[in-house]
Amino acid sequence: MKRPLRGLRGRLLIAFVLLTAVATLTTGALTLREARIAVLQQSQDTVIKRLRAHVDGLAPGIAYPPTHSDLAWVAQEVAAAEPAQNWRVLATYRDLRATSRPQDTFTELTADMRSAVGSRRAAVFQRVRADGRSSLVVGLPVTFAEPAERPASGVAVFLTVPQTGEQGYVDALVTAIGRAVVPALGLAVLLALLAARGVLRPVRELRRATRSIAEGHLDTRLAVNGSDELADLSHTFNETAAALEESVAELRRMEARARRFVADVSHELRTPLAAMSAVTDVLDEDADRLDPDTAMAVRLISGETVKLARLVGDLMEISRFDAGAAGLQLDDLDLAESLRRTLAARGWQDTVDTLLPGPGELRGRVDPRRLDVAVANLVGNALRHGACPVQLRLYARKMPDPAADDGTVWAVIEVTDSGPGIPADVLPHVFDRFYKSDTARTRSEGSGLGLSITAENVRLHGGTVRAANRAKGDGAETGGAVFTVEIPLGREEPEEKEEPEEKEVRET
Repeated sequence: MKRPLRGLRGRLLIAFVLLTAVATLTTGALTLREARIAVLQQSQDTVIKRLRAHVDGLAPGIAYPPTHSDLAWVAQEVAAAEPAQNWRVLATYRDLRATSRPQDTFTELTADMRSAVGSRRAAVFQRVRADGRSSLVVGLPVTFAEPAERPASGVAVFLTVPQTGEQGYVDALVTAIGRAVVPALGLAVLLALLAARGVLRPVRELRRATRSIAEGHLDTRLAVNGSDELADLSHTFNETAAALEESVAELRRMEARARRFVADVSHELRTPLAAMSAVTDVLDEDADRLDPDTAMAVRLISGETVKLARLVGDLMEISRFDAGAAGLQLDDLDLAESLRRTLAARGWQDTVDTLLPGPGELRGRVDPRRLDVAVANLVGNALRHGACPVQLRLYARKMPDPAADDGTVWAVIEVTDSGPGIPADVLPHVFDRFYKSDTARTRSEGSGLGLSITAENVRLHGGTVRAANRAKGDGAETGGAVFTVEIPLGREEPEEKEEPEEKEVRET
């Protein structure tokens, strides 16, 4: 099962969402930072301006050096000037301290800030946070216009202003930015889906076209829209498909010409070969009355004529398979009896050991001629290239896996010999046409097409044929080649059980 986020659509969606989230959060963070600085700066400037105005107005009335009561008067007057702002004021002169509120410890004031106010004539401010609340602490030195020789009086006024309103503005801005992120992400998802749709539509069309070509529809083409990279890809695909269609068409024409040539040549050779066979049969009968050299030449010509006739027959059979003209003439047969007739027709009944079921035990609808050819080719191959004893075995089987058993009965035909077996590099090619395991063996008794014809006949029946080597100890002292043919015979019908007859029981 394909994971949703592993595809191109998922990757585009994730990329758009991440990009939008990063852009939105970055923009929100920068906006929040600038807005916070602006709000706090405006509040700070306003507080310092008002504090300076109040202190400058009270400075002429402060006695110098001030007493504790003078400092208390300054603190209370400054705090009373802004009753709505909830100012807390501390006035100091050397070791004297006075606050606008009794018992106010004024813990927000730090030693560094007090030292900074004592050494400067400008206002000093500091933001502090205590008990979850943010406050602005401002320190302002008091200066006197007269006398000129002591403008720095040493009197300082400190102010603490809670910044609840400013913090509320900042919190509201954070909430607004957080609410803006959700619509932005939703818009990003929508844009990602639209973009993915635009990108994936040509990709999906390309996938469908590729699958169509893989299924054999070489005339499949894509509609080219636009001039982007995807349009170039579609155009290239169309050019490739056209070239492939042309190449395949040419190959098919060449293959058809080759098949027609083989069929025509084989057909044309049948008549002269028939005449040659008749002549060689007559010469064979008189060979004993000829001189030795002439008799040997006659027998050589007769043997080669037989081989050529067999080759032509096999070529014609192969051409029918290639052209799709080969069909089955099915008949209900006793398979064991059919195999016995195959051996008897070729005089192999005393040469080949048989392990066959009894008469009528295994029947099926097969083509008698094609079954005869397939079995004869396998047995003949075992006799020519293997070693005796050669065994022909027939039995029935069902699917070995009960879960996959559909009730079909298979007829299994095994041909084994006691020869050296088939080399491992030859096994995959034993059913290829004209294949010879020994490249130095340019001539052989067979046509090189027997096993190929066997495989084609078995496939027509819907079966399979395979070649293998028998391991030593599997019922033989030496190994050997094993050819196995499996042909489906149809489903096994369940046997109907006869109901026992009811008998009348009478009391006597």
